Amino acid sequence: MLSAIFEEVGKLTLKEVDIPEIASTDEVKIKVEVASICGSDIHILSDPPTHPATPGIIQGHEYIGEVVEIGNNVQNVKVGDRVIIDPTTVCGHCYYCQTGIQNVCENFSTIGIFKDGGWASYSVVPSKNVYKISKKVPAEIAVLAEPLSCVINGSEKIQTQPGDNVVILGAGPMGQLFTQVQKAAGAGQIITVDLSDYRLEHAKKSGATHIMNPTKVNVEQLVQDITKVGADVVIDCVGVLFDQTIELVRKGGKVLLVGMNENANHPIKQCEITKKEITVIGTIIQKNHFPKVIKILEANILNLESLITHRTSLKDIHEAIKTMRKGEAIKIMVYPEK
Repeated sequence: MLSAIFEEVGKLTLKEVDIPEIASTDEVKIKVEVASICGSDIHILSDPPTHPATPGIIQGHEYIGEVVEIGNNVQNVKVGDRVIIDPTTVCGHCYYCQTGIQNVCENFSTIGIFKDGGWASYSVVPSKNVYKISKKVPAEIAVLAEPLSCVINGSEKIQTQPGDNVVILGAGPMGQLFTQVQKAAGAGQIITVDLSDYRLEHAKKSGATHIMNPTKVNVEQLVQDITKVGADVVIDCVGVLFDQTIELVRKGGKVLLVGMNENANHPIKQCEITKKEITVIGTIIQKNHFPKVIKILEANILNLESLITHRTSLKDIHEAIKTMRKGEAIKIMVYPEK
């Protein structure tokens, strides 16, 4: 089968490899229906990389497919089921797993980043990492389950109240999803900030009441003008803007740190956090949120169709990645056999 393999720093290679086979009784084999390109995939392929990955693995951690084979001990799915994949594998026995916060497992790994993933026709994964989803949900919507699970996890931590004013820094896929989820939670003013006018226009479709390009306007002043006191909540989806969140949030407000960039090292005025009594919260991946996300997708309560801007075949994935790097796409759907 054709696969997209992360070879080394900055290099993704299309290569024919053997179709994977089930190796243990608790694994399932999936025929990939559609995959997506995540911002983390672009960070992995950057030079220097801003997200770690294992060289030699098949990349792609956002994908769905049909179960075509199951191990002898698999009970949660059967052949023919359509499933979404939770790409995070955890040990189950470290301190964090045993205390219910397995998203920070000491021994975690990630399918499509550290283990073979879904930029291929077939994938073999542990059965505990798959969840059934209705075939009535369009495939291109179902594939958004993984990033949406991360957004739901973060949104539950900040507990946006009806009428709250929210600033979202970054209008990439995660910023768009946060915009939609915050709107669904009842946020009043949703201010989305990005350097890309293309992405900002999409943020309007996602529910942003205001969009701002910091190269064209004074974001801090405009946020003050709109909110009078500063934002109730500021969400950094970029991973390098902590210093700016402190300037935009009101006294007693909340900051949610979502984006990840291992090279970011900006100085922080800790005294400002103390004086303003700001609550700073980090969030990473999800924590048992897939069942909830499946309900959201099956209920069709978000405008996820607006996020799908491009479709491509796996053989053309290099061009798709170039488009993502230019900031000219939101979500690109990748079909392994088209």
